Amino acid sequence: MKNKTIQISLKASLIFILVFLFLQGKSQTDNYFETSKNLEIFTDLYKELDIFYVDEINSGDLMKTAIDEMLNSLDPYTTYIPESDIEDYRFMTTGQYGGIGAMITKRKEFVYISEPYEGFPAQKAGLMAGDKILEINGKSAEGKTTEEISSVLKGQPNTEVSILIERNGETFIKTFNREKVTVKSVPYYGLLEGGIGYIKLRSFTRNCANDIKNALMDLKSQQHLKGIVLDLRSNPGGLLNESIDIVNLFVDKGEEIVITKGKIKDWEKKYVSKKDPIDKETPLVILINSASASASEIVSGSIQDLDRGVVIGRKSFGKGLVQQTRKLPYNSQLKVTVAKYYIPSGRCIQAVDYSNRNEDGSVGQVPDSLISTFKTRNGREVKDGGGINPDIVIKNDEISDISISLMNKRLIFDFATQFRYENEKILEVDNFEITDEIYKKFISFLSNKDYEYTTATQDALDIFKEIIKEEGTSDLLSEEINLLLDKVENIKKNDLENNKEEIKTFLSEEIVSRYYYQEGRIIERLKHDKDIDEALKIFNKIEEYNSILKIDE
Repeated sequence: MKNKTIQISLKASLIFILVFLFLQGKSQTDNYFETSKNLEIFTDLYKELDIFYVDEINSGDLMKTAIDEMLNSLDPYTTYIPESDIEDYRFMTTGQYGGIGAMITKRKEFVYISEPYEGFPAQKAGLMAGDKILEINGKSAEGKTTEEISSVLKGQPNTEVSILIERNGETFIKTFNREKVTVKSVPYYGLLEGGIGYIKLRSFTRNCANDIKNALMDLKSQQHLKGIVLDLRSNPGGLLNESIDIVNLFVDKGEEIVITKGKIKDWEKKYVSKKDPIDKETPLVILINSASASASEIVSGSIQDLDRGVVIGRKSFGKGLVQQTRKLPYNSQLKVTVAKYYIPSGRCIQAVDYSNRNEDGSVGQVPDSLISTFKTRNGREVKDGGGINPDIVIKNDEISDISISLMNKRLIFDFATQFRYENEKILEVDNFEITDEIYKKFISFLSNKDYEYTTATQDALDIFKEIIKEEGTSDLLSEEINLLLDKVENIKKNDLENNKEEIKTFLSEEIVSRYYYQEGRIIERLKHDKDIDEALKIFNKIEEYNSILKIDE
């Protein structure tokens, strides 16, 4: 009976598709014939597998694998969203979900709270970063993935959840109600030195442009702004219309911001600013990095093309593709790439050419031979095919091997957890610092911990040892190499002291977040931010700012 039902369902679907294709007209008959032929092959293949495969087949998993692999051959942004993942998708576009309000992380066999959101159930119930989740609603959490734990912690607002926690060697139960959790699109805004306004945008979720507007108006009410910094670093993008509205805050009504072009001509659209700006005069800096993508690139690229502000940081990701969601049966959806977008200069910043794959199926960057030069409003040269190039490029900081090891092994996280147990409160963020006394406690904390790591020099010497072994000269040189390795090991013993200031910055961010949460982490990070330092410099040298934008003074 089951097999017969599947066959009827598949044949009915196929008949519907064939009728639909026929009604589209005969001009594309060949393409439609290929489509219908392959659909028929697919349905028959699926039927044969279901009937004859040696083991029982999970139809849902098998079909999702087929769909995912098919879409993967197109681009990473065209994806199938089953009903079970719809809530996660809504969170990406709205910033809202039902749950306890906490970030979690997996360590060995258990999931831990890594950071509760201030003002939401987890934090209000007293959960803390470092808490180990042993059980949820009486069921063991051991061996579960973060995805599995997250799906259990999420749920309808006002439904109860009970969590067995282990903290500092003790276990206890916390029982509380889930709530509607809204992750702020603007986690922090404030005044920097010299009357400079700073706004951090996390993602382009619904109404984020209004959040930016409100933050800007509040900053302007506090004092006259000499400059504005909009931080889009590590912002993966989101809703296209929100990026249009954000640019509109800083440019005149009627400005062309984005044009989208796709296969279906009726979907080609020109987006212009529809409102009067909030501020089109105050010097503006946009911060980006290699993880700034999509809508972040529309904002930074449009501001650059219109010569409204200076872009500082590192080259952006290079995503010039637009997605739409299409409804599918059984509450599922297809997120499909429908167009490329072009910013005011006429350039598309898409960095990877998915339409021309190599023979092995891999994709590459747009070749230099196909990259074109465009002009901003004031005549500055900008290029397409590879993200947004900042007007002022800041090199990435070189992080020491020991700092990387301490973070990867969660030792900075664990010390901050212990510090919070031992200290009920700390100074305000602006006044807090890692004193030498705190740093000595950290070194003592590490005394029985494993944070082994290899330096670039050690890696190079190990490779060299392999080379001389192959060449048969290891007997002659191995003693000298071992002496060098011993010297490197001795140098490493001083790494905690030699990299003291760098390690202190990572410690301070983690400790501050235990008391002042995400906002505190951002404020603390700004104290040691090279991009911010460069922005402050450019605001203090307005002639240089104008020179970059080719503004006549």
